[in-house]
Amino acid sequence: MSEAPFVRHAERADLPVVAELAARHAEYEQAAPPPADLATRLAALLFDTPAPRLRCLVAELPDGRLAGYATCSPELSTWEGREYLHMDCLFLLPGHRGLGLGVLLMDAVAAEARTLGLEAVQWQTPTWNDGAIRFYDRLGARAVQKVRYSLPVAP
Repeated sequence: MSEAPFVRHAERADLPVVAELAARHAEYEQAAPPPADLATRLAALLFDTPAPRLRCLVAELPDGRLAGYATCSPELSTWEGREYLHMDCLFLLPGHRGLGLGVLLMDAVAAEARTLGLEAVQWQTPTWNDGAIRFYDRLGARAVQKVRYSLPVAP
C-alpha cells in the first residue's frame, strides 16, 4: 500500500466502483443515471475487445479506496487532420477535491495522449461547473465555446 494517493489504469475488479463513481458523476451533473449494467458494459469496452479504444484511470487513496476516475479515448479532428485524446469523464468524490487528485488524473490522461502519439487532449464541462472551470484554467487549458447536442437513433 502506498502512503500517497496515486493514479493507475482501472482493473476489471474496479469496475463496480467505477460504475458507482459514474452514477455519482451523473447525479452531480444532474444527468440521467447510467444503465444498471454499466460495469459489464465497461468491461466489454476495456477488457473484452482485442484493441480497446477506451481508457479508464482511477485515483486510488492510500487505504485502497477509489476516490475518482477519468475516461478517455482517441477521436478525430477533421479541421486539424489529426487524432486527439477525448477525455469523456473526470470526477472526484466530494471531500477529495482540491487535494491534488485532479492534477494526478489530468497528468495521467496527458500521459495516455503522449503514449498514443497524440498532441492534444480535449474535453467539456458544464457551463455552471465553476470549480471545474477554475481547475482547468489553472492547468493552462483553453475553453472553446460550443453547444453539445445528442441525437438518439434506433439501433
